[in-house]
This record gives sequence, C-alpha cells and structure tokens, in this order.
Amino acid sequence: MAKATDGEVNEKKISNSEEMDLVLDGGFVVPNANAFGHTFRDYNAESERQEGVENFYKTNHICQTYDFVKKMREEYGKLDKVEMGIWECCELLNNIVDESDPDLDEPQIEHLLQTAEAIRRDHPDEDWLHLTGLIHDVGKILLHPKFSKLPQWAVVGDTYPVGCAFDDSIVHHKYFKENPDFKNPKYNTKNGVYSEGCGLENVLMSWGHDDYMYMVAKENKTTLPSAGLFIIRFHSFYAMHRSGAYKHLMNKEDMENLEWLKIFNKYDLYSKSKVRVDVEKVKPYYLSLIEKYFPVKLRWFTG
Repeated sequence: MAKATDGEVNEKKISNSEEMDLVLDGGFVVPNANAFGHTFRDYNAESERQEGVENFYKTNHICQTYDFVKKMREEYGKLDKVEMGIWECCELLNNIVDESDPDLDEPQIEHLLQTAEAIRRDHPDEDWLHLTGLIHDVGKILLHPKFSKLPQWAVVGDTYPVGCAFDDSIVHHKYFKENPDFKNPKYNTKNGVYSEGCGLENVLMSWGHDDYMYMVAKENKTTLPSAGLFIIRFHSFYAMHRSGAYKHLMNKEDMENLEWLKIFNKYDLYSKSKVRVDVEKVKPYYLSLIEKYFPVKLRWFTG
C-alpha cells in the first residue's frame, strides 16, 4: 500500500486579485465559493436548500439506529440481485441529486469526475486514488428508482458510528435526542458496544452509500489498496476526519489511512463547483482504471 507521507497536502494562501484562494499541493486552486455562491459546508447559509438539508438531517438522526444499520448491512450485503459494471452505474447517477449536500445541485457523475480529475492533476502517479475519486459516491445508485426504494436519509449525508454516543460535532446533533439509541445505556456511552482501539473496520456506521459501496468493492474483490477502501467507507465521516472525534476507536492502520482520507477530502469537498468535465474525453482513462482494479461485472443488491 502507498505510504501516506508520499502525498501529504499542505494548504497555503496566495493572492488572486483582491481575493484569497486556497491552493493544494500540485496546483489545484479551490473555488472561492460552492455551486450556490456560499462558503463550503455552511449549513446555516441562507439558501434555497438550507431548510431541506436541515429537515433531511432531522429524519436521518432520528432513524439511524444500531438495529436499523444491522438490518441494512445484512440485507444489502447479500449482493445477489444484479450484475453491472462500474461505469454503467456512474451513468445511472446522471439524474440523481443529493438532498443532504449544501454545496452542490449538479448530477452526481459531474461531482465524481470533478473530484477524480482534480486528484489526477495533483497526484498523477496515484492512479488508485484517481479511481477512488471516481467511484467514492457510486453507492448513491441506491437513490435510483430502478435500483432501490430507500429514502434519501438512508443513502446520503454525513455518517457517524452507531452503537455508541453520538458526538457533539456531528452536524445538527440536536436531533439525536429523538433517536431511540440516545437514551439507551447500551449504546449511549463513549465506547458503547465497542472497545478502545478496536479499529473502525469493526464499527457500525450509519447506513448509506459509503458503507454500501465499500461492501460492493470488498466483496467483489477489488485490488484497490486498503486506503482506497477506507476512503470509500469513511469519506462522509466528517466528525472523525475534520473534527477529530472517535479517535479512541481507531487502530494503527486507521490512523495511516486517515492521512490519505484527509488528502482526498479536500478534493471531494472543494471540487464542487460549476466547472464542467468533458465526460467522453476522460472516459477511456477511467475505463482503463476500472479494468485494472475491478472485475468487468460486479455483484450488487437492489431493494
């Protein structure tokens, strides 16, 4: 597996006319604003999506219980319903918009390619990371009406552990008070059903596209390095990789992979702009990466 220190990202400020742009190592310049003209991940910004995003998280936080997650993992982990290639799934995302995202209202395939291409420019030798950028949100295929009947709150949004206390840093934390696990002594302590340093592989995360795509990739025997699988499963775990929460559950391998996730996260977040990608132009490159790291057809579960 690649070493985390090979691609460390340093943030620095440079002057651009009268504005200050964030520049990542390699030259990717972060837009000054998201697709709505606001700062990134500002859940309090006055926008047409603000109310909808908050309502989304209210339902999400009430319904994502330990028992619900176990049920979803057991059901969707069967992967016995459909065989389909990764690019085919990417194309199905064209008509899907993530209701939990305060930064983006473009079709998901646009975001996947924006992320992948930004990483490719700055880290040309890490092709596994380019592919991870492309497929990290493919699990959102669960939102497609022909693929699943799951509601948005069970597919997208920030993720967090279930089976232990909900950390205060989780967005819209106040709504957890209505979650049945919130007052359950089995689940509401710091460690809950887990032990210190048990490793995130052994922790149940709120159910959604991250965990689903992780299971699809792993069970279809991808040859992506463990850092790639870690990124796929935990890229929406903002309480951990942006706020430092839940470090007590992590082991040594988690800490190493976290460095790659921090690199990836900058591109995942800050590439959400109106800059378009020529899909047909870059398609051959990503098809070659899919062929390198995945079987031609993958097994999926639809519900």
